[in-house]
Amino acid sequence: MFSYVLGRFLAALPTLLGVAIITFLLMRAIPGDVVTQLVGLESNATPQQLAELRRLFGLNLPLHVQFVQWIGAVLHGDLGSSLRTGRAVSADLALRFPVTLELTLLGLLVSLVVAVPLGILAAIRRSSVADYLASLFALLGLSVPGFFLAVLLTLLFSLTLGWLPPAGYIPLAENPLDNLRHMLLPAFSLGLILAGAITRILRSSMLEVLGRDYIRTARAKGLTERVVIYRHALRNALIPVLTVIGLQFGSLLGGAVIIEQVFSLPGVGRFALEGINLRDYPVVQGTVLFIAAVAVLVNLLIDLLYPLVDPRIRYD
Repeated sequence: MFSYVLGRFLAALPTLLGVAIITFLLMRAIPGDVVTQLVGLESNATPQQLAELRRLFGLNLPLHVQFVQWIGAVLHGDLGSSLRTGRAVSADLALRFPVTLELTLLGLLVSLVVAVPLGILAAIRRSSVADYLASLFALLGLSVPGFFLAVLLTLLFSLTLGWLPPAGYIPLAENPLDNLRHMLLPAFSLGLILAGAITRILRSSMLEVLGRDYIRTARAKGLTERVVIYRHALRNALIPVLTVIGLQFGSLLGGAVIIEQVFSLPGVGRFALEGINLRDYPVVQGTVLFIAAVAVLVNLLIDLLYPLVDPRIRYD
């Protein structure tokens, strides 16, 4: 087990390095920099003053020198400091990541609560009205953009019915009930999109499992249909679902960028978007690298869950 985990960590290093290089180059490819954003386009600053500001920020150095300096700091646990506020990026991430993590976990919970019953129902009632409706839901979940769904839910539950607040954030420790009320719409906006993919995968996996010999044997032994479905079929059908969750977790973190902006949540996604708009290179680079590292870690944890679902899988 230890050798497997170590191998996965070593295999993740080239991925993280590639993410760092691509993010670094893409940020430099955007027109303008933090100096032009800070002083404004109509500033009276002279070219000499602008050059001095770029020198203070280290933007006058060659790109390869800037990259080596940044990567060297990252290897020492330093993601850099914001060029705009001077605050450490790691400190801001520590404040904002709990918001994004809560949103992502609630979105994942919503997707499972919706998708698992629909996937099972579609499989055991194949070619029925329920199957067609579940397939339609899965198609809509894969097709509708998250921001469009967020706007629709806000119009319905906030502006029309007045049940939930349209935006804002209340810390969980301050008031758990108000926190949940503010997080429901963002969580459903994020979770229903993933629910479409999980419904489709679970339906296909359940159909495959239900045709296996051990399912026919379980039914021949006189076991109730509930026991056959939930104890024998569902457990073996969850492997592809876990894989999809691991692959989509990074997408949930990425999708949180738009959802956090729509609902004014002070999370990591909104932090990265502000950094992009202000050309704050350390903020964007540190945030993207952090999200990539979290996605790699989650996929490793998903791999370690496989033996718990299916004891035939072992990592020796």
